[in-house]
Amino acid sequence: MTRKTLLITGASSGIGAATARMAADNHDLALHFNGNVDGAEKSAQAARDRGARVTLIRTDLSDPDNVADLFAAFDRDHDRLDGLVNNAGIVDVAAKVSDFTAARVARMVAINLTSPILVAGQAARRMKRGAAIVNVSSAAARFGSPNQYVDYAATKGGLEVFSKGLAQELAPDGIRVTAVRPGIIQTPIHGKGGQPDRVDRLAPQVPMGRAGTAEEVARAILWLLSDQASYVTDSILDVSGGR
Repeated sequence: MTRKTLLITGASSGIGAATARMAADNHDLALHFNGNVDGAEKSAQAARDRGARVTLIRTDLSDPDNVADLFAAFDRDHDRLDGLVNNAGIVDVAAKVSDFTAARVARMVAINLTSPILVAGQAARRMKRGAAIVNVSSAAARFGSPNQYVDYAATKGGLEVFSKGLAQELAPDGIRVTAVRPGIIQTPIHGKGGQPDRVDRLAPQVPMGRAGTAEEVARAILWLLSDQASYVTDSILDVSGGR
């Protein structure tokens, strides 16, 4: 049986890394990363240990022009693309909108919205009927993240609108597009935003009384990519413990 090929952006840690590990049983993988070389290599080795053929692709998506380089590297090693997990994203330090700078907002939009849109477009060119795209959003798109990450929330809201439009465009071609909306998840992104204790502070507010794990989000992503979700498109799946 021919193995499917899955491209995951932001695969060096957190949700991307968990998805890579869990997909390796029945996918070959193209794993994108930028700065975290050690994390990317660990993700790749964990997938190889489970039988996957893995390509590592280093690309800085803060410059959307680099999306073309990402896919040039992909094409050198893979002749098919069955799934995309559009996961790469950033937060910045918590701040009020009145303190935002143009540079901060431009970088946020480039990495969290412009590049994912272009990545999805390039992926769609290479996909055939039965393929699927999952865009990784955030519960911040519903809450707005006031006094913290309004710019991040805005990019995730934009990604959800994009998911809807792309799903409608690609449905006649038999390509499905969905999104996941993680809530408070135990990943390194909180520390990168200057709040390493954020999960511990917010977890008691979640109706289920705890933070989620990257593996729990990865399972949802892999279900959306799978044939078991063959009639699911233009949908957003909350993975947020009821929050």
